[in-house]
Amino acid sequence: MRRALTAVAMAAAFAVGHAMVTDSAFAETKPSKEALEKHKTKPGERYEPSLDVLPGEGSERVVEEGVPALDDKQFARAKQIYFERCAGCHGVLRKGATGKALTTKVTRELGFEYLRDFVTYGSPAGMPNWGTSGDMTTDDVSLMAKYLLHEPPMPPEFGLKEVKATWKVHVPVDKRPTKPQNKLDIDNLFSVTLRDSGEVAIIDGASKKIVKILKTGYAVHISRLSASGRYLFTIGRDAKINLIDLWMKEPTTVAEIKVGMEARSVETSKMKGWEDKYAIAGSYWPPQYVIMDGATLEPIKVVSTRGMTVDTQEFHPEPRVASIVASHYNPEFVVNVKETGKILMVNYADIKNLKVTSIDAERFLHDGGFDSTGRYFLVAANARDTVAVVDTKEDKLVKLIKTGVKPHPGRGANFVHPKHGPVWATSHLGDETIALIGTDPEKHPKKAWTVVQTLEGQGGGSLFIKTHPKSKNLWVDTPLNPEAELASSVAVFNIDDLDKGYEVIPVGEMSGITEGVRRVVQGEYNKDGTEIWFSVWNAKDQESAIVVIDDKTRKLKAVIKDKRLVTPTGKFNVYNTKNDVY
Repeated sequence: MRRALTAVAMAAAFAVGHAMVTDSAFAETKPSKEALEKHKTKPGERYEPSLDVLPGEGSERVVEEGVPALDDKQFARAKQIYFERCAGCHGVLRKGATGKALTTKVTRELGFEYLRDFVTYGSPAGMPNWGTSGDMTTDDVSLMAKYLLHEPPMPPEFGLKEVKATWKVHVPVDKRPTKPQNKLDIDNLFSVTLRDSGEVAIIDGASKKIVKILKTGYAVHISRLSASGRYLFTIGRDAKINLIDLWMKEPTTVAEIKVGMEARSVETSKMKGWEDKYAIAGSYWPPQYVIMDGATLEPIKVVSTRGMTVDTQEFHPEPRVASIVASHYNPEFVVNVKETGKILMVNYADIKNLKVTSIDAERFLHDGGFDSTGRYFLVAANARDTVAVVDTKEDKLVKLIKTGVKPHPGRGANFVHPKHGPVWATSHLGDETIALIGTDPEKHPKKAWTVVQTLEGQGGGSLFIKTHPKSKNLWVDTPLNPEAELASSVAVFNIDDLDKGYEVIPVGEMSGITEGVRRVVQGEYNKDGTEIWFSVWNAKDQESAIVVIDDKTRKLKAVIKDKRLVTPTGKFNVYNTKNDVY
């Protein structure tokens, strides 16, 4: 249930039943090979955020007459499926997000049979074919059709009182060291997400040894560094933040907090004079952000993001905070609100009298990063195939730029193009292209904020693109491509000869792992820019690894294997992350 629910698409696929059926046997069908191919889920549709920590939270259940009855077990199962499969696109309250609204006003008019068949077959517009793909059993499909005829359960809100109740300081500030108490090269440490074990591994960049594995929130989305590089912040999808002190004898969690029930983003203040003073985290549920003390995580202010969309100017009840970066030009956080399409410049100079500049950009904002000067922030509005550019010095929108299908840059990649000057690059989830956007309005004004070149990569399903100021390579992953060979390899371009095309590096094969798809994800450079690290991401019960490649020769340098490396995904080098080097 990822995206559009349209009668036109459905009519082309199967007959529509509009009468509400309170109980109906599932009719087994055998669609043609052509029909299955038509409704096949494409790479871009495979990456929609599941809200799979919400089923465990208490939520109010509305029981009504006249709709198919669900017992407690069925309701719990249906709620789990909805949050894991559907809520990321249709919204927690089913009001619509990147997908159409599924309120009871809509679903009851369509009826049980329509819903059952739509969940089964999907649509060419992007709705996955959950039934015919085998991702859902016929019983689960029927259950979901019934569930959608019920009013959606409301997860609880999470205000300052609830946030503060989760706050713990394990090591007070006055009990922490005043200088590093270890001999680690802190700048060359990597924080590696161990997605399915709820941990991060701290790995030494020189020795390639695991320094420490720390318990965190579930499925850590990102790690961020304080401006000083001392504190490492992680945020799990369950909205739990760990504050890790890298100066202690061994990296240690010194404070923790939970800022909601579902989250993706955390950042710290980096403006000169405000280093390490504040932290901020944004939630998917409830839709809000929380400003905290940077050294203790004490919550100071909770701000809702509910409001009007930038296009139709209609109220949206759950606009999620997608990503946050810290401005280098003003004491501000750049907060990207997904469903409304607003970029909020949150000024932390006076927290009590908070000043927020709201910039209308484009709906469905996701990830992004700075240009090489750190002044301009480029962020993907991926469901609109657009990149928005904001001037963080002047706090204004510069331009909306059309790119390929579903741009997903991570932080993007900055380099100097041999013909067009400084550019910022993004790859795409929905197609094989890589868009290069000019970023120098002073020396290359005619090329600034336009796509100056489009490269052709291996295929769709890319999540991250990476280079380094000292490198001549541009690396592009494709972990969500449905072809295993593409998912387990990366493409690399020579920046000085982009027209030559790419070389395929078989990272999964280099790992020596023979089981699983071996999805290769998120290249990350070491401090010196001489190595690039890739995660070989397998299922929880399969072997995974980290492959280290010599950036100059593109040859294998090391393979990091350890039974504790469970589903490694994101990797964040301390020096590069704190300095926004990408």
